[in-house]
Amino acid sequence: MKLQKTNRRKFITSLVPACAVTYMGSNAAFASILRAEGTLIQEQKHKFDNKFERELTYRQMLGRQFYNFLILARALEKEMGKEKAIAFLKKVSTEKQTNTGEQQASSMPENSFAAYVKQFRSGFDNVLTMEIVEDTEKAFELKVTECIWADTFLKAKAGDIGYAWVCWGDYAWAEGFNPKIKLVRDKTLMQGHDRCNHRYIWTG
Repeated sequence: MKLQKTNRRKFITSLVPACAVTYMGSNAAFASILRAEGTLIQEQKHKFDNKFERELTYRQMLGRQFYNFLILARALEKEMGKEKAIAFLKKVSTEKQTNTGEQQASSMPENSFAAYVKQFRSGFDNVLTMEIVEDTEKAFELKVTECIWADTFLKAKAGDIGYAWVCWGDYAWAEGFNPKIKLVRDKTLMQGHDRCNHRYIWTG
């Protein structure tokens, strides 16, 4: 019969021999056993770990996520000049997304072209409106007509910052996953076009 939570501590305590408790040397050590069972989590939870009460939409979440980033990016523009600030954001985005691709590849059974494009077949429904227009062994093209990132940055009149930080890294992401995967693209919503035409090519 399943034990009630209120009785779990007494039950666990009864299972641990007195000699074992003595060997542990302190109440703190013994408490670790109880924590492992989840009995002390409620007692030790800090107020900072309380759940965020308000439920956010994807649009609200992205807006909050990038609010402070935009303040920083505009400060960089003021300090460095627009051209240098955009170049800096592109550099950091390239490094960040290269690392993302490499880590993603290392966590998967293989870093094939099929494995990379598979992620675009589903999972983006809440943040993109897209259509697959080409799907072969060596080419995969998406037509994106709505993008939550473009929506967020364009409403803030920061499409250039959004392109440097979000879109530019797409090239590095693909190549980080596998250097034989190339992204070809000449239209993005972030730059004011009517669509993004992501076309991934397998060069192997």
